[in-house]
Amino acid sequence: MPRPRLPYPPCPATPPPVPPGPPPAGGAEPRGASARRTAATAACLVLGIGLIVGAVAGSWLTGTSGRQSAAERAFEHGRALWHTVPVDSLFPRRLHADFAGPGGAARDWTRLGVAPESDCAGAFDSLLAKALAPVGCERLLRATYADATATRVTTVGLLVTATDRTGMRALRKRFSDERLDGRADLMPRPYAPGGTAAGHFGDAQRASWRISVLTDLPAVVYTVSGFADARTGTPPQPAAEAVAPGATTAPAQSGLGHDAMALADLVERELHQAARGGAGKGGRK
Repeated sequence: MPRPRLPYPPCPATPPPVPPGPPPAGGAEPRGASARRTAATAACLVLGIGLIVGAVAGSWLTGTSGRQSAAERAFEHGRALWHTVPVDSLFPRRLHADFAGPGGAARDWTRLGVAPESDCAGAFDSLLAKALAPVGCERLLRATYADATATRVTTVGLLVTATDRTGMRALRKRFSDERLDGRADLMPRPYAPGGTAAGHFGDAQRASWRISVLTDLPAVVYTVSGFADARTGTPPQPAAEAVAPGATTAPAQSGLGHDAMALADLVERELHQAARGGAGKGGRK
């Protein structure tokens, strides 16, 4: 929080007037004027040094200045990742996660295709597009994965926003307060690369999803999963509910919720590692 400005008195622009009297001989400065001018200058110098020292000490004691500038630099660096980091770093060809399936089973996924980077026009259903509109759309990146059996497919999306950290915090708060990430009418849309197991993965096949609004980076990471055989009629369920202990819905028992949850976590981790300048570890295979 910025330190409040204190009402410090202004330094005098000129020394106090000299009482009237006969001018000294030879145009010399009146006696006492020089001393008063020196005293006024010294007072202003002391006041100025005090203000500078106080400001520096306040920043050092609160410890906010350095942290904020470092966080802002990291945030802005994250905005450029989409055109500086290789696609294989953001969306690895293969991903693995232990204990990511129903009953704690390990899971593996293979990338089926990567969509050309684009804007967000037509990428979301109207209600989700409206909910995301306040943060803007710098770029949209998407990839689709299949599980090891090629029976389940999942699209992972990375929306690079055009807002600042305040805007991201506001969006995250709204999603949390209004539970927007759990509304079936706010499901993300899939990306279906032709000639792959996800070729028929359309809006009607959506069964589970996750939306994660980041605040340390200008990004929204989302996933949406469905069956590769193009079946419809599966009641959609948010991934957070589908992975809950005891869940018996089709997205829960089939592992679609686990796919959506785990792939969102893995890609989000890859994004953070790229932002820190490191390569992904552990999640790749």
